[in-house]
Amino acid sequence: MGGHECVEEGLALGQRAGLADERSGPLDLSEVSPELQAAVAASPARQQTQMSEVTVGGKDLPAVIIGSVVEVPNAGPYDLYFIYPMGQEVATMGLISNSFAIAGLTLTVLVGAVAWVVTRQVVAPVRRASGVAQRLSAGKLNERMPSRGEDDLALLATSFNGMADSLQAQIRQLEGLSAVQQRFVSDVSHELRTPLTTIRMAVDLIHESRTHFDPTVARSAELLAGELDRFEALLADLLEISRFDAGAAALDVEPVDLRGTLARVVEATRPLAERRGSVVSLHLPSEPAEAEVDERRVERILRNLVVNAIEHGEGRPVDVHVGVGEDAVAVVVVDHGVGLRPGEAANVFTRFWRADPARARTTGGTGLGLSISLEDARLHNGWLQAWGERGVGSRFRLTLPQRAGTALHGSPLPLSPTEDT
Repeated sequence: MGGHECVEEGLALGQRAGLADERSGPLDLSEVSPELQAAVAASPARQQTQMSEVTVGGKDLPAVIIGSVVEVPNAGPYDLYFIYPMGQEVATMGLISNSFAIAGLTLTVLVGAVAWVVTRQVVAPVRRASGVAQRLSAGKLNERMPSRGEDDLALLATSFNGMADSLQAQIRQLEGLSAVQQRFVSDVSHELRTPLTTIRMAVDLIHESRTHFDPTVARSAELLAGELDRFEALLADLLEISRFDAGAAALDVEPVDLRGTLARVVEATRPLAERRGSVVSLHLPSEPAEAEVDERRVERILRNLVVNAIEHGEGRPVDVHVGVGEDAVAVVVVDHGVGLRPGEAANVFTRFWRADPARARTTGGTGLGLSISLEDARLHNGWLQAWGERGVGSRFRLTLPQRAGTALHGSPLPLSPTEDT
């Protein structure tokens, strides 16, 4: 019926007689559940429906089974069951599922391809901009981004190129000013040496004869000699700075035990410490603190650090600690004076910088000592660092590699009181 398998049962559950069991198609009464047969028998006036599974051609298919009671002339009531296997519906749903799967896969591939193309179009210019920025930061000031079109990326490239042009112009201007400054310092320093030598000879002669002068004139001769000493120290520092700027500074390294170097420095600064009322204490290790260094430059660094600690220690003790590590040696100079304000530790090595601009010029030297010390430390691949706290004091740490030319990975002594080595 209607192309569906059906079963016609004339004697349902053995309760009816007169007709033999009949069927059409491969399905029979065994596919009808006892529950449905009982429901038909219980309500002969109503049509009963049930969803079930049937086996057709070796395949299990869902089916709709409809059961009812019909009156057959001359035979009486007759149970009739229609079984509709849903093979075509299952095939249709399978086709739809496959179509959706293929469409989903195709859509995923298309979306992925579109995303890849869009990402490539967006990311590639950003990567080019990153590469150009890295080359600019490496000093290649002529690098620029290609700018084509009128979209946002083209606007970004144009803005980036404008920024690069501005930076290049400013950097070149600063380089020119720096070169002029360095040349001026170098030329003036060298030109002053000849007249300064003559002035020194005259001042020494006047200073030696000051006992024969009027007391006022004698005092003036002493002041003149003192100020000339300061001027010569400033000139020597300027000449040393000009050598660093010109890249002409070189090291003459040899194995040196820094314990002996520090002992000489402390002895040389003892008169200054006595005038300031400070006591300089050396804390030396029992093993040699040996490193391959230029002893003249390292001694200059240590002398600057000790003198700086004495001058700013306000008469309090100054402690000098020496530490030896696996591949480095370190010296920490500690004073208990005025200390440093927050942020000043990064400025103490700046040329001519002074923590207190109003301080009398008789205190603090030329303002170049720590700058020269930093350059000397860098020549050794070393570190020169500062720490300070207002009212607590200051600490300066010099760390040098034991082998010349090697890099530092740490220091055997802490910089601040709370820092681990």
